[in-house]
Amino acid sequence: MDTAARIARTIAAEIDARPEQVRAATELLDGGATVPFVARYRKEVTGGLDDTQLRKLADRLIYLREMEARRAAIVSSITEQGKMTDDLARTLAGAGTKAELEDIYLPYKPKRRTKAMIARENGLAPLAEGILADRRADPEALAQGFVTEAVPTVKDALTGAREIVAEGLVENATLLGELRAFLSREAKVTAKVVAGQEEKGAKFSDYFDHAEDWATIPSHRALALLRASNEGVVTLDIGPDEAGAERAVAMVGAVLDARTQAPGDVWLRTVAGWTWRVKLSLSMMLDLTAEMRGRAQEEAIAVFSRNLKDLLLAAPAGSKATLGLDPGIRTGVKAAVVDATGKLVATDTLYPFQPKNDVRGAQAAILRLITAHGVELIAIGNGTASRETERLVADTLKLLPASVKAPVKVVVSEAGASVYSASELAAREFPGLDVSLRGAVSIARRLQDPLAELVKIEPKSIGVGQYQHDVDQSKLGRALEGVVEDAVNAVGVDLNTASAPLLAHVSGLGPGLAEAIVAHRDVNGAFRSRKELLKVSRLGPRAFEQCAGFLRIREGDEPLDASAVHPEAYDVARRIVKACGRDIRALMGDSAALKRLNAADFVDASFGLPTVRDILSELEKPGRDPRPSFVTATFADGVEDIKDLKSGMQLEGTVTNVAAFGAFVDIGVHQDGLVHISQLADRFVKDPHEVVKAGDVVRVRVTEVDVARKRIGLTMRKDGGASASEERAARGPQGAPKGRGPKGPMSAGPKGNAGAATGAFGAALLDAMKRR
Repeated sequence: MDTAARIARTIAAEIDARPEQVRAATELLDGGATVPFVARYRKEVTGGLDDTQLRKLADRLIYLREMEARRAAIVSSITEQGKMTDDLARTLAGAGTKAELEDIYLPYKPKRRTKAMIARENGLAPLAEGILADRRADPEALAQGFVTEAVPTVKDALTGAREIVAEGLVENATLLGELRAFLSREAKVTAKVVAGQEEKGAKFSDYFDHAEDWATIPSHRALALLRASNEGVVTLDIGPDEAGAERAVAMVGAVLDARTQAPGDVWLRTVAGWTWRVKLSLSMMLDLTAEMRGRAQEEAIAVFSRNLKDLLLAAPAGSKATLGLDPGIRTGVKAAVVDATGKLVATDTLYPFQPKNDVRGAQAAILRLITAHGVELIAIGNGTASRETERLVADTLKLLPASVKAPVKVVVSEAGASVYSASELAAREFPGLDVSLRGAVSIARRLQDPLAELVKIEPKSIGVGQYQHDVDQSKLGRALEGVVEDAVNAVGVDLNTASAPLLAHVSGLGPGLAEAIVAHRDVNGAFRSRKELLKVSRLGPRAFEQCAGFLRIREGDEPLDASAVHPEAYDVARRIVKACGRDIRALMGDSAALKRLNAADFVDASFGLPTVRDILSELEKPGRDPRPSFVTATFADGVEDIKDLKSGMQLEGTVTNVAAFGAFVDIGVHQDGLVHISQLADRFVKDPHEVVKAGDVVRVRVTEVDVARKRIGLTMRKDGGASASEERAARGPQGAPKGRGPKGPMSAGPKGNAGAATGAFGAALLDAMKRR
């Protein structure tokens, strides 16, 4: 089987597809097509692979191609050494992972001079072979004949023989595979606090004396332990318990077939134990640590990706004049008004809090901005002084005359706003505007259209992940860029209003072409049709093919340009329109007329049933936005600080983050509460994303408040849920739940923890699920 076929077969099994589908998709991706384009417009070619399957395909393609390149390099190396055999070639061809390949290659891998090499140079190979060949002989007696100037004592001779035997064991691919499989089932992750680090590492206190199974440790806890180890707070060990270590030694000894009480077997069993303790246990620990880290990183990246997708696809408030307020105390509340198109029209700085306490002046400024610019929405950042600012706005709105409709006030996540404010992009967009005011603009715009504004911020800075600074930054960046690309193209982009940063994420474009489109628009005015894109400098037919279907033109010369129908399929759409005997503008949106048609009647040699059905759906709801309708949470009056919370309170809040162990909810007290996975519903929940996503408005009940540690426990269960103390009482001796699924902390940490994420991720993730 050739390399391409092997890769296609492997990926097909992993994404539940056929090898021919994988080969077709791979060819398209290799040819420069993007995942959104292939998923949307090449369904006939790939057999309908969706964007999730295609993303996994693209990721696995990288790994498997790297593995095949390594396989070829190993085969070449062994062949050049003149050591390749038919059996070895078959074994190499059958290796399914990089680890297996490296195990097989180990005996042939060029290496530095080892103790075993030195022993062979000193003539001790026959001693090792003699002990293995005649178990009844006394190894010490055999060693007497190998004492030389280079090997002065019997002990030295036996030590050299031990190194030779041990090297054979360490390079035994079959043994390594068996040990790895055994340890993957039996290994424990154990942490002990380093003496004197208790105070410095207080945030890791749950791991000062901790042990759990390697196979089932959740990603956030693994990453917390790895960080604690890296910071020198705990020592970390991964390996079997005492009984497991004895079994591992027995497995090593079994390779030597040392089962009797003959002197040679006794000595070889000693060598087996030494080889496990000194060589194999360490290498296996390193392998297990690397695998645990990789597994945890993959899960952390997946969590971040899901949360980012939910945030990007959050409901837009729409094209309405919006006042953005970036709360602050001593530095003032920064205010910025943007019109319905997002254009900045006014700014101000208010000082309603100490030391100035100019409440009347602040209220007058807010009223002036509302009336002068027809403000319909007020976006309030959720950082320091957020609730105080919200109360100020509420009191101010009461002062509006009856003839003026009061704007809707909404508390908005300001995660990443400061990053945008100080960015080169913000400086180019607002060269004369103070950095602090740029944040208020961002807050206003992200309420109007979260997607259009958040794409201006590096995804890692948005802060909806867990331990994102501890994972492979290249993999994280690639995954998050994919999420942004999928979100932007799922929604579609208005060609005549989109910013360059938003256009840059459209399929087939990039920063360069996005800037060229904006420059062309600035010089020539609005685009009247998609075809005019071909007049943009450096935008050729290939880029046009990739991007055109995702760009929308409202009220243009071609009605279909406002839809997701690709220009290449306009003829099919026109045949559909002709069959209805209607004008295209009258037909678009007429669900009843379109549903009377049979999609199969419009299939031709170029476009199959999936594309025709997509066209019919698009004509039915042209340019539809897949995002949900806009709703807001209403925070309870008088509940503005964690000290105001009482057990049993029923509150409304917004989900800010979703982790493997639950969801964090902003209830308006500057401290997100945690709805643990066991408290999300009156049923077993395997994945919190089954129940909630970032941006959801939910009703919760307070179950526990720990003011000293800034932790808030919440429940969404109709039965009222359980407090943390009740949860602890239901746990087994090692913190495992009795008869339930995974558990976690009913806790929340400080907002803005740079090491984790916005909201409660900081302390709660470092608390790291002791009660899971």
